[in-house]
Amino acid sequence: MRIMLVGFGVVGSNLAKIFIDQREKLRRGRGINPKVVSIVNSRGALVDPEGINLETALKARESAGGLGSLKEIWNEGAKPPEVLDMIECDVMVEAAPTDLMSGQPGLDHIRAAMKNEVHVVTTNKGPLAIAMPALLELAEHNDVMLKFSGTVGGGTPMLDFAKKCLEGVEILSVRGILNGTTNYILSKMDAEAVPLDSALAEARELGYAEADPTYDIDGLDAAGKLVIIANWVMGRSLSIHDIKIEGIRKVDQDRMKEAKEQGKTIKLIAKCDSEAEVAPMAIERMHPLNVSHTFNAVTFDTDLAGEITLVGRGAGGPETASAVLRDLIAIRRFYSRRGTLMGRMMRRA
Repeated sequence: MRIMLVGFGVVGSNLAKIFIDQREKLRRGRGINPKVVSIVNSRGALVDPEGINLETALKARESAGGLGSLKEIWNEGAKPPEVLDMIECDVMVEAAPTDLMSGQPGLDHIRAAMKNEVHVVTTNKGPLAIAMPALLELAEHNDVMLKFSGTVGGGTPMLDFAKKCLEGVEILSVRGILNGTTNYILSKMDAEAVPLDSALAEARELGYAEADPTYDIDGLDAAGKLVIIANWVMGRSLSIHDIKIEGIRKVDQDRMKEAKEQGKTIKLIAKCDSEAEVAPMAIERMHPLNVSHTFNAVTFDTDLAGEITLVGRGAGGPETASAVLRDLIAIRRFYSRRGTLMGRMMRRA
């Protein structure tokens, strides 16, 4: 499997480490032999049709010269659409930085790949939050797969669980804690009665919050994930602009105290039933959604099986990279099975 990595940050570098550490296990146990033929970042692209030495690329990433220090295979300023014309690849792994308002540049990367009949695995919520129905239609039109397990739940297979394990039931509504940063902040405020600013400062120190936490505390990250769940799991046709969004900036200790007196706690809940909404809400302290620290949780309310809640780590480089690997294996298996089926059909004919 020839792979183009777009983005070589936390997710891309962790995926490279998995390829290095589990090379034989993947080849023998999973039937997948990943060959990274291009690594693209904001400055340019490494391109090698024979396969890039990932150990060397990881060392270069940490060096003063970055990937550009590998001059023999470096293409200064090259963008993903140009690289697609330079080299043959089977799958683009799109892990560029997320922009939830425009979806760019990931939106252009994904469109270019699929128009070139290249499968896409993405961890980038932006393009899906803006244009998920159109991207799924484009994938079908070009007979390629668009996979995005890592966009929701990190390494916890929330989307696959709902799509595969809940076949046969109707999902009536979804409620979830989909952002680990805000969950850490609200859990801290609840447990230690500290103000939001103090909890946010600690989240930054621990690396749970970015220097600019706007996407997290204003509810945009959770809204982007809710769009993906609503479209993929519930068959809606939504963009982030259809979501009613309220972040946690106005949550104070008065509100926390009031919830405690009622046997509840405040969580940033993303929900989709008759409408789609992200907002701080009071939930029962004994409810399965009441998870602490940076955990995520989602409850699917079904017609036949009742409420089912899935809990797991919502982010992190290794966790999200594991979701990318899961998607790559799914693509490999699908086309292997399709090839076997075609062979049987031709023999019968």
